[in-house]
Formats: sequence, C-alpha cells, structure tokens
Amino acid sequence: MKPETNRIEYKQQLTEDLEKESIAFLNYHEGGVMYIGIDKTGKAVGVHDIDGDMLKIKDRLKNNISPSCMGLFDVATEEIESKNVIKITFASGTEKPYYIKKLGMSEKGTFIRIGTAAEPMPVRMIETLFAKRTRNSIGKINSPNQNLTFRQLKIYYEGVHKELNQQFASNLELLTEDGKFNYVAYLLADVNGTSIKVAKYKGLDRVDLMENNEYGYCSLVKATQQVLDRMEVENITLAQITPRERIEQRIWNQVALREAVINAIVHNDYTSEVPPKFEFFDDRIEITSFGSLPQGMTENEFFEGYSIPRNKELMRVFRDLDMVEHLGSGIPRILRAYGRECFKFTENFLRMTFPAVLELNEQDTEQVTVQVDAKKSTNSQVDTKNTVQDTEQDTEQDTEQVKKLVRALSESILSTNEIMSLLGLKHRPTLLYDYLKPALKQGLIEMTIPNKPNSPLQKYQLTLLGKQLKEKMQS
Repeated sequence: MKPETNRIEYKQQLTEDLEKESIAFLNYHEGGVMYIGIDKTGKAVGVHDIDGDMLKIKDRLKNNISPSCMGLFDVATEEIESKNVIKITFASGTEKPYYIKKLGMSEKGTFIRIGTAAEPMPVRMIETLFAKRTRNSIGKINSPNQNLTFRQLKIYYEGVHKELNQQFASNLELLTEDGKFNYVAYLLADVNGTSIKVAKYKGLDRVDLMENNEYGYCSLVKATQQVLDRMEVENITLAQITPRERIEQRIWNQVALREAVINAIVHNDYTSEVPPKFEFFDDRIEITSFGSLPQGMTENEFFEGYSIPRNKELMRVFRDLDMVEHLGSGIPRILRAYGRECFKFTENFLRMTFPAVLELNEQDTEQVTVQVDAKKSTNSQVDTKNTVQDTEQDTEQDTEQVKKLVRALSESILSTNEIMSLLGLKHRPTLLYDYLKPALKQGLIEMTIPNKPNSPLQKYQLTLLGKQLKEKMQS
C-alpha cells in the first residue's frame, strides 16, 4: 500500500477519532479516503466484524457531524493483501466548516487535513468558511408545493429491495429546518414542474429540429430513467460483415454516455430552475447542465475525480438506487472513452460533447474493419503464414504511400501530427486513407491505444513485420 498522504488515512481499527478524521477530509478541498483495517505502515490487518463496523461508521457519521454529511461519503469493503478492510471515501463538502456536533463550531470540534494529520481549525478559518458557506442550496429552499406524494420514489426503492419508512423525508433530508418539504423533495415528488429536454436535429447545427421531447413533470428518478432509455434507443449498434467476422460497435461508448447523463442530472444547479438538456446531431451528442465548476475546484481537480457534489441529497438517493457508482468515479469513467477536450466550461454551464464514433455509411463501416484489424495486429504482430516478400508485394499493390510511411517511421512512437510533419502532409484525411489505413490493414503499423481508435492521445508505431519490411527496403 502507498504511505499515508494528505488524502489517505490508515486506521488499524475503528477508534474514537473517526469523526475527527472524517471532518478533516470534509473540510479539505480535495476530500480523501480512510481505510479501516490497515496499520500505519500500510500493512493490511483486516477487520474482525466488518458488517458491524460498517453500520457503526454510517450511524456515527450521520448523527455526530454537523452540517449533515449524508451524501458526501461512501462506505465499502475492499480486499487488500487477502484481508477484508473498510474503505470510506469522502467528498469535499459544500457547507464548510463541518464539526463534531456535541463540541460545536470551535477549535475543539472543527478540523482540517494538514499533511497526514487532522489538525484543529484556527478560529479565523472557521469564521471565513462559515461566512462563505453555501446557503442557497436546494436542500434549504422550500418546495413551491407542500402537497407532495412519493409513490414513484417508493417503487424505485422497492426495486432495489429497500423500503422507505414513515421517517423517510427526514432520513433523506427532504425537509428544511422548519420541517417543510425542500426543493429536493419537490424534484423527487410524483408531480413537479421540472422537465428534461431531449432534442434531435438534422445536420450539424440547431437549424432543422426533427424531434423535441420532454421527460419530466414526475420524480427526477423516473425522468432520469426515461432519458437513459431514450439514449439506449439512439445509441444504435452498427454492424459490418467482413470476410473474417461480423463487426459490431455502438455509436457512443455506453458506459461513458450513462455516466454523462447521470452526472448532468445529479450535479445540475436547480436553484435557477434550469434543467439539463440533451441534443443529438448527425455527428455528435451534446449534454449541457447548468452550473459550472463548484466554487474552489479547478479543472485539473475535476478531471482527476475529486468530488464536490452540488446536490448531496440527490447524490445520496441515486446511490441508494444503485444509479451511480462511488464518489468521484463518473468523470474518470468518461475520460476512459473521451478526452478532456470533450468538456467545455463556461461561467454558467458545463457541456460535454461526444463525437459519433461512426456514421451510417460505407466509409465508416470500413473504418470499423481497420480498427478490428489494428487490434488483431496488437495481439499477434506476425502472422506465421505471411512473409516479408508477401507483404512487400501487397504494399506495391496498394500505393507507394505505404512505403513512404514505413520509411518515415523509426523506433519512435509518433502522433498523427508528427507523422504528417515527417511526410510533409497538410490534409489529415489523406494521411488516414492513403497511408495509415492500408498500413494498419497489412499489419505494418499498430495503434498504441487500439481500444480507443479516436483517442486524442492515439499514436502509431511499426510492428515487427513493418520493421522487417523497412530493413528489406533499406538493404
């Protein structure tokens, strides 16, 4: 295990310091992770009563910390060195400073993470944070309608084998301090005024609107599922039958698309009553949510998965219903399929733009074949049935461009821009279809990221077969 850091804390067993260490992470701008069952040297020792300790942790964090930190932490089990340990993941809270309820907002009850320790927070910092505390959150805004019902929400909870008892409104933080339904309750109620728009355009701009659907005026959980279902319909599977096999591929990465939908809905700023929207174009999908980066978070921290939930109450409900994974996991999942350039931050909005991997035409289905061949070349660089002479003969049949590409590539791993510079090319499609595509098809070059052919980090290198051909051409 890694040593303790400003974001990692080890506890050999559950101790009285749980609240203190937890508060330090909640007040820290990056949050953190605490492991129970690992000693200070990083050696896993395990937890004897793991189920009992997990219940104690949730109960203590729920009842002993103020403001409420529900929705800001995950408690899970993890196997390390064949030992079962408890992992508690904390997000940075938006209602700082957090403190031990019975000790109050004082140096004795308020802590901050400094290095690998939880230190008392100075009075001046407590006063500064309290002055900046987010007060205009949907948990503190009264619902415009107090006559709310939650039949849909109860059905979704029953679907994951959980029940909402008579105190569910209080337990899920659907009430303001004066006991009225808050705006979170309004969003989760059977009937509300919130609607999520899903539009489809013909072409590449917003001129020709083909469809304009609205999913909402019901529980936000139900509306989210309706949007996800619509995404599944639009995200069709394209197929191409080649001489070797049947190739299938979705237009958009399923995992990334689902995470993007959930993130846009859960982290949308509803205080201005502006819902997220989803727009389909011929070459992309755009997902726009209101509210840019949370206060105090940088773009790098956002991309690295640090979590500051804008709506911790919604986050908790969606986690209860298994609609979201662990804290901070959504953005890294999206980045596995799409690069940072797919995100655009403005003063008031966050937009995610996912390009369509394929279009419904012959050119793109050919590109699928190239991608599959490239993957095969990674797994088996040299086909024992082929010889360098056979490959050279095939190259001559394609064009002289492949030979130029092979001659230009050395032992280096090069990007498309670097290859274009070496070959003196200015037209990217020329490089793709006259050079890279036939070279990939013959197994002379390979992608460094074969599972993500369109990755902005994609580079190319000679295979063993390509190196052999290059040596022959130079001899």
